[in-house]
Amino acid sequence: MSRCYLQLTLADRRRLHQLVERKVPVNEMARQLGRHRSTIYREIRRNTFHDRELPEYSGYFSTVANDIAKDRRQRLRKLRRHPQLRDLIVDKLQASWSPEQIAGRLWADGLSLVRICTETIYRFVYSKEDYGLGLYRYLPEARRKRRPRGSRKPRDNVFPEACKISQRPDFIHDRSQFGHWEGDLLIFQRDMGPANLTSLVERKSRYTVMIKNQSRHSQPIMDKIIRAFSPLPAFARQSFTFDRGTEFAGFRALEDGIGARSWFCDPSAPWQKGAVENTNKRIRRFMPGETDLTAVSQQVQSRNVTLSPHLLTWEIADGIDCDERA
Repeated sequence: MSRCYLQLTLADRRRLHQLVERKVPVNEMARQLGRHRSTIYREIRRNTFHDRELPEYSGYFSTVANDIAKDRRQRLRKLRRHPQLRDLIVDKLQASWSPEQIAGRLWADGLSLVRICTETIYRFVYSKEDYGLGLYRYLPEARRKRRPRGSRKPRDNVFPEACKISQRPDFIHDRSQFGHWEGDLLIFQRDMGPANLTSLVERKSRYTVMIKNQSRHSQPIMDKIIRAFSPLPAFARQSFTFDRGTEFAGFRALEDGIGARSWFCDPSAPWQKGAVENTNKRIRRFMPGETDLTAVSQQVQSRNVTLSPHLLTWEIADGIDCDERA
């Protein structure tokens, strides 16, 4: 018998109905279903149908028991029991807060006496009862359906074992040293053309650089990164961490061009470069997938880089001075 409790399924209840009809002892029912006898007692007591007017129709029926259990679980949902908390979450979602931000700030700021986790908010957004509100449109990815974790098929092993993220030094992992970056590619709808953005985040300072590309091929993307980072001193561009997308297959050009080492996440594990992934969610709020990048220009007005132990200034966008504390 498993030590991890699982809810009874409809198939379990159909088998239990047959055993109840045969008046099998509860201990034997529990043995055949692989459950504790208390689970069987509780299931029969809570989900037996009672009809006072027609008692001959009362009894334990699998489909009726399954509906009773589902209805009970829906009534016990936290956001159904606390409508004020539900309204607060809807307001925050519509104000472009992410579920992670909502769950964290509700607890940190004491906005609600009821604790709630991120997964509860996601389930609320995608539940059948509340899906009609269209709250998924306010999420960072704005997906109509939830995508299971690890659903993407892993790519062939085209990256060397020596570049795996597990081989990356600890001083990069703990963010104790400046000059180590995470990179990703932001793509847009096909009818908007092939233009895309390379987003790069420095792990220690969270300094962010976005580079506009006209192609998804690896070589031009790497050339743009080299051109943008070559003005920096060597200690400020020591390494880059990417996922295993084919757009980063030309990573060796970085080592040849600017002397930067490259590291790669495990297959289907882009969350291992969480800094740039979280940054991308913020960028998507202002540049969703239907953005026309042909109307967005990026002219490097100055390549003068001033780097001190406390301040990094880099003018790389349309006349915008990007200042971040290092």
